Amino acid sequence: MKEQRNIEKKPKETLPDTIPFQHLLSDDEIEQIRLHSNIVTYQANDVIFKQDTRTSHFMYITSGLIKVYRENRNNKVKIIKLGIPGELLGINSVLGEETFSYSAAALEKTTIQIIDYNVLESVLFSNGQFARALMGNICSDNLDIFKRLISQSQKQLPGRIADIILYFSETIYHSKDFSFPLTRTELAELAGTTKESLIRTLTEFKNDKIILLEGKKVEIASEDIIKTLSRIG
Repeated sequence: MKEQRNIEKKPKETLPDTIPFQHLLSDDEIEQIRLHSNIVTYQANDVIFKQDTRTSHFMYITSGLIKVYRENRNNKVKIIKLGIPGELLGINSVLGEETFSYSAAALEKTTIQIIDYNVLESVLFSNGQFARALMGNICSDNLDIFKRLISQSQKQLPGRIADIILYFSETIYHSKDFSFPLTRTELAELAGTTKESLIRTLTEFKNDKIILLEGKKVEIASEDIIKTLSRIG
């Protein structure tokens, strides 16, 4: 995997109006954040940050798709979540630790607004509404991860795969027709199963006409069944 290659920095005057929770900021706070930000472009497979490296900046995803994952001592990978535009990336580690507890890599061409830590921290201390919104964002993200982990420990395999399909359909792409951005191995890591079990279950869903499947392309044919499988586990 390439690490931070093909990185393109845009001048500050071209920064988009995509500061997180911008409607809660004063004009002066917006200007301070914009003056101390850069937009960085990553290509597919570029590593954005590595587990156990030091935290230094806030990162706001403005476009693209990101894989957030953790590596254990046996070099096995556990995909925690996918990062989408409008999310703050790595904020749990930035606010809570001195190093990142996980890694992140771009799955496609991705742009991230890199915001100076001290400037945003100052805004957090002075603007209670902004701090509250940011805290709500962190809590929501943590709850989503918690629910996914509970699903993996309590649900049978068809329920877990149904959850993954709904995750991409409802959270990532907002469509019943999409393409998996991950390999079968990565999908298995996200679902907490083996590649072989994942492929077998997807094939069963296809044969039962619950989904249409061709390579990475997926279309939910029976949303009711997928949601029932997710609900009953």
